Amino acid sequence: MRDRFIGLFIALVLLVGGCSSTSTPAIDENNSSKSEPQSTDTYLIGPGDNLKVFVWQNPDLSTTVPVRPDGKISTPLIEDMVAVGKTPTELARDMESVLSKYVKRPSVNIIVSNFVGQFSEQIRVVGQAAKPQALPYRESITLLDVMIEVGGLTEFASGNKAKIVRRYGGKEENIPVRIHDLINRGKIDQNVILKPGDIIIIPESFF
Repeated sequence: MRDRFIGLFIALVLLVGGCSSTSTPAIDENNSSKSEPQSTDTYLIGPGDNLKVFVWQNPDLSTTVPVRPDGKISTPLIEDMVAVGKTPTELARDMESVLSKYVKRPSVNIIVSNFVGQFSEQIRVVGQAAKPQALPYRESITLLDVMIEVGGLTEFASGNKAKIVRRYGGKEENIPVRIHDLINRGKIDQNVILKPGDIIIIPESFF
């Protein structure tokens, strides 16, 4: 009787173990599918970007063009198409729509080079930087990152009197920064994280 009870207990354990082993992969599979990252195309084309336009099996229509200050581009068979404010994928679909009048089932791919982005997504450096310019915003970009890209300060710069002009919610904020101390004295507390649309103003030193 005891042996029979033990046998039933072992069979029950094996049965429960078998059920759990078959259900576990299904749960893991569902969890993995939910955690799988979704690809997104969120970069918006801006004036000054360079676009490599590739039209499949049509090399004569493939070209590299800059986005003009008016926000438009012109390529073979396409004149004055608005590019600013669109993702590369959206612009490619728009170009396919126009090219379909001349080419059977056109397939367009667009690669953005020399990223600049929209004005609202740029960081602009003006004044006494070695190379004043507008730079594309990157996530977590810092003041030091930007100063490296613009070549640092000129010999006439009053770096410790610089400021960051930041606009949000219809308001303007002036944030003083000591760039000279950051670059030459390693004052890391001045290495602030920048936001899209920030303007860094570096005045001239009068002495």
